[in-house]
Amino acid sequence: MSVTSSQLTLEEFLKLPETKPASEYINGEIIQKPMPKGRHSRLQGKLCAAVNQVAEEQKIAYAFPELRCSFGNRSIVPDVAVFQWGHIPFTINGEVPDNFKLPPDWTIEILSPEQKPNKVIGNILHCLKYGSRLGWFLDPDDLSILVFLPEQQPVLLQGEDSLPVLEEIEIKLTVNQVFGWLKMAG
Repeated sequence: MSVTSSQLTLEEFLKLPETKPASEYINGEIIQKPMPKGRHSRLQGKLCAAVNQVAEEQKIAYAFPELRCSFGNRSIVPDVAVFQWGHIPFTINGEVPDNFKLPPDWTIEILSPEQKPNKVIGNILHCLKYGSRLGWFLDPDDLSILVFLPEQQPVLLQGEDSLPVLEEIEIKLTVNQVFGWLKMAG
């Protein structure tokens, strides 16, 4: 994860070319996210697919992988950003816009070995401060998920604990089911 000190404003940052992997603008600094590796990529893909399978066709919500969200003087790229259908700022042609200037309803972050947990948790807390209704912080090393809800203390869930989701999304998942997606062979 590289950090660049900068005197850029959020608006100036947003005019810069995108980087691979994505860079985020946090507290006036440009911080490049680490390149996703196998476990991270698998969990991200499965979470998006699970949410979209039950929510897209009925136009309830949509889970976007690696979507830049710029609000509250930050520009972050959650691993999964879930938006209620009515909150997606469609263009006048009904297409998905390139720029999302609002927090996701549900933000999901998957800790990579190179990441600092507090920086990632800080992004979840920023989302909640600006209107997100739910945050998940997945730690694949200890098979736990820290759940954040507005104005509440975080809850650490493990094993067969049921995971809270947005009430309008009809999906039931346990922590074991989510991390079970990592097992693909045999």
